[in-house]
Amino acid sequence: MSKRFNTAGLCIPQYHYMVNISDKIVQIKEMIDAGNYFTINRARQFGKTTTLEMLRVSLKEEYVVLSLSFENLGTASFSEEKIFVKDFIEVVLIPELELQEMDFSNYIDKIRVDVMMLDRELNMARLSLLLSELCRISPKPVVMMIDEVDSASNNQVFLDFLAVLRNQYLKRTRIPTFQAVILAGVYDVRNLKKKLRPEDEHKYNSPWNIAADFDVDMSFSSKEIAGMLKEYEKEHQTGMDMEQIAEQIYEYTSGYPYLVSRICKLIDERMEDGWTREGVNGAVKQILAEASTLFDDMRKKIADFPELRNMLYAILFEGKNFPYNQYEESIDVGVMFGFIKEEQGNIAVANRIFEMWMYNLFLTEDVVRSEIYQRAALHKNQFIVNGQLDMEHVLRKFVDYFVDIYAENDEKFVEHNGRKLFLLYLKPIINGSGNFYIEAQTRDMKRTDVIVDYRGEQFIIELKIWHGEEYSRRGETQIFEYLQYYRKEKGYMLSFNFNKKKEAGVKKICCQGKEIVEAVV
Repeated sequence: MSKRFNTAGLCIPQYHYMVNISDKIVQIKEMIDAGNYFTINRARQFGKTTTLEMLRVSLKEEYVVLSLSFENLGTASFSEEKIFVKDFIEVVLIPELELQEMDFSNYIDKIRVDVMMLDRELNMARLSLLLSELCRISPKPVVMMIDEVDSASNNQVFLDFLAVLRNQYLKRTRIPTFQAVILAGVYDVRNLKKKLRPEDEHKYNSPWNIAADFDVDMSFSSKEIAGMLKEYEKEHQTGMDMEQIAEQIYEYTSGYPYLVSRICKLIDERMEDGWTREGVNGAVKQILAEASTLFDDMRKKIADFPELRNMLYAILFEGKNFPYNQYEESIDVGVMFGFIKEEQGNIAVANRIFEMWMYNLFLTEDVVRSEIYQRAALHKNQFIVNGQLDMEHVLRKFVDYFVDIYAENDEKFVEHNGRKLFLLYLKPIINGSGNFYIEAQTRDMKRTDVIVDYRGEQFIIELKIWHGEEYSRRGETQIFEYLQYYRKEKGYMLSFNFNKKKEAGVKKICCQGKEIVEAVV
């Protein structure tokens, strides 16, 4: 049976092409060997479940590993203490003990009797004794891993369970307890903001303050992606340039595990261009077009936190910077869900695909009332010649439309809206056959570089606000350097110029042997 790329649940080495995460497993094992309790909190579809399974396999020679999940526990299980203890034992703990390679049958029989005989007296204190007894009789140190803790994290009973683990950890030199406890989920349970009973407010943030920091980078590097592609290429002999494809995938995803696997899966199963630059671009286009729980979550969180939405909008369209503040709830939520990150002290979108998706989201909100979008959509066929995009004509018509529609607006309007208007104009022209993205390192309040991929051809467009001749000359030098990097002989500039002596229109400039088409509005 041939292996496949997998984006649905647990990845299994004998069935799926996988990135080799052995280095990450080694780092996590070092934390376990040191006796740490910790949380693996990462965004959705970030490989948490697969990592826990690979960790279980690597630990089983040295430890008894209880690989548990709260996924099978419903809301009723957390309604009261007695029900939780009973369900935890019967639904979560016993089935896992029955799968262990060593015999825990005597212990299982004992706790079944306890559950039956002490039904009315089951509580966290009793569960603590049973867990300590398990650690005492085990022939090896016990590691407990619990996946899907998010399903429990807004319940008082769950906080009481964490308090049991914390108490055992603090007394670990006096009573038998776990070597390590790992909780996995999206939310960081060290920072719960939950509805506690008034008399229990003192427990806020305390049950899991024993947790060690988990700093293992679970994203995939370009080198790791190339290793997975090498395994695929060995079987399929496609002739792909593995390092180049891996680097391109990384540039789009920043190593987000689901996005990496999704691109590979789409290329393998659907892209006619195969393992080429065009194939990767086509897969990205497909990802942006398809419905997914990942994008649904992003949409909901952006809608739920207007301050976050406004910051993202200003970052993307106005080139503004905002300091990262982990105590700002909307920022913390965005980081926790994986679609923004801290970068050099500021907020940044986590990867290029998320950024492209956000551009589409914000632009779509303005499509209906945007006259420049409507004009571009109405006349889009004029920009395609023999199946290729005529970017020079695109810029020429943008100047005409912009002057016609927005000539009376002031400098402040253009500074806030100029780039958005160009992207709105560009969107219907390339829609269906191309993508665009912004080079994040060039995006500021004065300058932005837009990269357009259209049917295998790439266009470099610098958008800038005019700030004098000297600044304009620096811009020409910058785009020359950019064209050198992309190995292009022709580039494009769109200048928003407020000098009363300006000459609106399109002209061609020669800069160190490169041709630059500059449009001035």
